[in-house]
Amino acid sequence: MQNRSDSAPARKDWWRGALIYQVYPRSFQDSDGDGVGDLPGLVARLDYIASLGVDAIWVSPFFRSPMKDYGYDVQDYRDVDPLFGTLDDFLRLLERAHELGLRIIIDQVISHTSDQHPWFVESRSSHDNPKADWYVWADPKPDGTPPNNWQSVFGGTAWQWDARRRQYYLHNFLSSQPDLNFHHPAVRSQVLDDVRFWCRHGVDGFRFDASNFHFHDRQLRDNPPAAAAARVASVRADNPYSMQRHVYDKNQPENIGFLRDLRRVLDECGAVSLGEVGDEDALTLMAAYTGDGDKLHMAYSFNLLTPEFSAAHIRAEVEELEWRIKKTGGWGCWSLSNHDVARVLSRWGKEHGDRQLAKTLLAMVCSLRGSACIYQGEELGLTEADIPFESLRDPYGINFWPEFKGRDGCRTPMPWSAEDEHGGFSPEKPWLPVPAEHLTLSVSGQQADPGSVLNFFRNFTLWRRSQAPLVSGDIQFLDAPEPVLMFRRTLDGEEILAAFNLGPKPVRVRVPAGVTGFSAVAGHGLAGELQGDGKLLLGRYDGFFGKLRQG
Repeated sequence: MQNRSDSAPARKDWWRGALIYQVYPRSFQDSDGDGVGDLPGLVARLDYIASLGVDAIWVSPFFRSPMKDYGYDVQDYRDVDPLFGTLDDFLRLLERAHELGLRIIIDQVISHTSDQHPWFVESRSSHDNPKADWYVWADPKPDGTPPNNWQSVFGGTAWQWDARRRQYYLHNFLSSQPDLNFHHPAVRSQVLDDVRFWCRHGVDGFRFDASNFHFHDRQLRDNPPAAAAARVASVRADNPYSMQRHVYDKNQPENIGFLRDLRRVLDECGAVSLGEVGDEDALTLMAAYTGDGDKLHMAYSFNLLTPEFSAAHIRAEVEELEWRIKKTGGWGCWSLSNHDVARVLSRWGKEHGDRQLAKTLLAMVCSLRGSACIYQGEELGLTEADIPFESLRDPYGINFWPEFKGRDGCRTPMPWSAEDEHGGFSPEKPWLPVPAEHLTLSVSGQQADPGSVLNFFRNFTLWRRSQAPLVSGDIQFLDAPEPVLMFRRTLDGEEILAAFNLGPKPVRVRVPAGVTGFSAVAGHGLAGELQGDGKLLLGRYDGFFGKLRQG
């Protein structure tokens, strides 16, 4: 089996160029027959994840929660929700993952809590209790309306009236997810202490949800309207949230100081950090939050998680981040799918689920400079599931139906076997249905097919591990006609040329002189062919890797 222990000793900065596999535990593997995935189920599938050749697993929230936002509304930061198992189950996950050479990154949702968290229960009880100022409370305007115009990401005002305190509280997401007041020193201290708790249990890193939402403007000033071109990439145009420039409700300068405090805690225990940055100016924030080695280790945005699909768009996003982090040593992380957006084969493949496109996109995202997150099922080429309204669980989708069906379509259970009921995910009816089209892409079926997306990904990650420029080298894009994306990766005098045809028709493109192809990746699904006239023939949705001679 391929795993980290098969390679050279791990670098201290192993996270630079790492491949991170995101697991959404509810939908990965059910071990106890309740239709919901859990930690023992994840432990049982760790051998599979190790076989993918990834470096780490990002585990979405498993903490105690009322599950109104399916774990992203935390009720207790130090306890495992019984739905997912116990703390001992998590410790077994850590132990087995480390035996396989895998690191564990856990999801920390610290910008807000559940309204059932004991902190909020106490905070809302009066104006003078010890935690009265742990959340963002504000008086109404004289006419009883909310204190300002801030909007919730999930639609509507970001303020919820509370009859106990006769004040509004801020919620950037669901009304059941009140925002913590990071201006309060005790809040910051408590959050850092909860991070230390998991450090003491041996986690390797943290993914920080909504990492630019920690602070708000103390004066509660209104946000200005947004220009159409500046609307938030991760939010639909029909959502009023996209109609504002989010100048005051997030992205506050105080966040830099908190991230430095957070980094000191992480450095004490040798853990790494990955921050989620959702904003119309995400690349600027990614650079600011990862620069100078004293804040987040790496960050990702939604800039490649949008419907916009072209070589020019991908090049522009990567080049801009590279320009912004050049002097500070910051580090990006790229992803094409996650638990919040429609799967990439449906966004970029126009519902066709093309197997060749799936291979090329996997190779492409793993070859950009930065780290990469691979969402569960992406290695199978899964498409977005069409979930009927009566089966929806996501409150975001329920609120915006039918124009937007929410996030359930990318959260359906992993299809392990076409022969087993519910795809081998659970013996009972799962919390979300397993689409029939996903059963044809099951793990067991693809393992037996040498030409499958799964086997391509395994072969590619094994080969990539031996190519240092693809892991941590510099990047330089080369001009090529749309839809071709072409770039060099360079490290210590070694250069690799990567070229990808992101279109459905074959193309011929000129390449630099002196390029020779890699026989190691030939025959694995990328069939780009060098021709004698200095040009490269790329088939539909095809890719190519070549060596560049020095001098």
